[in-house]
Amino acid sequence: MPNTSYSVVSKNKIKSFNKTIFVDSDKSISIRAFLIGSICQGISEIKNILESDDVFSTIECLKKLGVKIKKIGKKNYSVYGKGLGSLYAKKNTILNCGNSGTLARLLVGILSTTPFIDLKITGDMSLRKRNMSSLIDLMNKFGVSFEKNRKFMPLKMLSSSMPLGISYNSGVSAQLKSAVILAGLNSYGFTLIRERKDFQSRNHTENILLKNSRAIQVKKDKIKIFGKSPLNPLKLFVPGDPSSAAFFCALTIFTKNSKLKIKNVCLNSRRTGFYNILKKHGAKIKFKNVKRKNNEVVGDIIVKNSNLKPLKTSSKYYPSTTDEYVILSVCAAMTPGVSVFNGIGDLSNKESSRAQEMKNILNQVGIKCKVTKDVMKVYGKRKILNERKKIIQVKKLNDHRICMAVICLSLATGIKCNIKNFETVETSSPSFLKIIKSVGGKFEIKKN
Repeated sequence: MPNTSYSVVSKNKIKSFNKTIFVDSDKSISIRAFLIGSICQGISEIKNILESDDVFSTIECLKKLGVKIKKIGKKNYSVYGKGLGSLYAKKNTILNCGNSGTLARLLVGILSTTPFIDLKITGDMSLRKRNMSSLIDLMNKFGVSFEKNRKFMPLKMLSSSMPLGISYNSGVSAQLKSAVILAGLNSYGFTLIRERKDFQSRNHTENILLKNSRAIQVKKDKIKIFGKSPLNPLKLFVPGDPSSAAFFCALTIFTKNSKLKIKNVCLNSRRTGFYNILKKHGAKIKFKNVKRKNNEVVGDIIVKNSNLKPLKTSSKYYPSTTDEYVILSVCAAMTPGVSVFNGIGDLSNKESSRAQEMKNILNQVGIKCKVTKDVMKVYGKRKILNERKKIIQVKKLNDHRICMAVICLSLATGIKCNIKNFETVETSSPSFLKIIKSVGGKFEIKKN
């Protein structure tokens, strides 16, 4: 996280635009590429990496574990893999994962079955508030020891000396599933993961590993990991992040006579829930130039100003829409009628309690919102009136998605916003404000 904290103030409604943009590279794939590259044998080449705070935290953690990482030109890196079970750090080393839950959970997965690991893993204020009990319980099955009665970071861990593969029924969390996959790679025997056919989470970890058929087999709803099988080095090009693209799509939909083309975005079907929901309810969104690269579907998104019907979603959308419910709630606020999001209980264990925080924000602009443990209802209006005294205040939440959503709400309505701690957006989308400016959005930056 940068040393300088700043706020962003916006008070002018954005004008119509017709633009072509590139969004920042995918964070999920970038972090996984570094982590998996570090346990391959040989030099992995990873191009178009997201250069954000979360990814820099990944690099720093791996360097502390003895991994050589070299930057080769703009956004391109070489990772000198040490092989399975070869990462090492002195006793009581502290690894700081910053704001990244992905890094924290996946790194714990790798280290759990790496011999002679006795260290502490921590993160920033936001990450230290996120409950890690599910991760701890899973890694205990591999034989890992954690400090007793501890559910939150910092976590002191002692890796398993004789890890054995486990069976795991996967839920909504791709991070937990990936932690099990990565732990299984250096365990004895095999690890079996079963996924619900109607509830499948992100599969970037599996896709990166697929060329290593001796180590992993994926068949429909089953993933089988064969422990102790050496991994070949990677050659990857990281596409654009569909979660970052979602905010610009929403802004286009609610800006009169506007059109946007977003090039080279990851369109993995397990990441496109946001787009499927909006298309189902009237959004003019098309995917063009779709192709497969490195086992990922990549293409362009074309979106136009649209009139939406109230959004109704079932719990089946949650795994493919995890990061987008914040901006979906903004879409719901500007769509007349009652929108209902079901199955969102896990939002309470994100960077902030997202559903509750968005309720507070929508209330500030006169939008009624109800949140229960697993359901969010938004009572949208055709026009959110811009009253002179109305201002959206966002306190220091350390939640990049909320910061991004609120500036989109402000630009679409013309209601003034004052968003503190906006530097947290640099964890996932360092080019966000630059892109907002390129499509005509106006804002001020104020150092705190």
